[in-house]
Amino acid sequence: MSTLALLVVVLLVLVVGLVVAAVVCAVRRRPSLHAPITAGLATLATLTAILSAVLGAGGAR
Repeated sequence: MSTLALLVVVLLVLVVGLVVAAVVCAVRRRPSLHAPITAGLATLATLTAILSAVLGAGGAR
């Protein structure tokens, strides 16, 4: 892999981690919302599904 591709992967991992952490923090601070771990995993699964769809569509030539 090129250096640019590795940099993009590292930045993508960091952004996904920040989004998941923000969702877990928001769920933990709001007593009406439950299960912060489940919300974090659901967010991670959703972002993974969106990313795989985007990469799949971009790779189809």
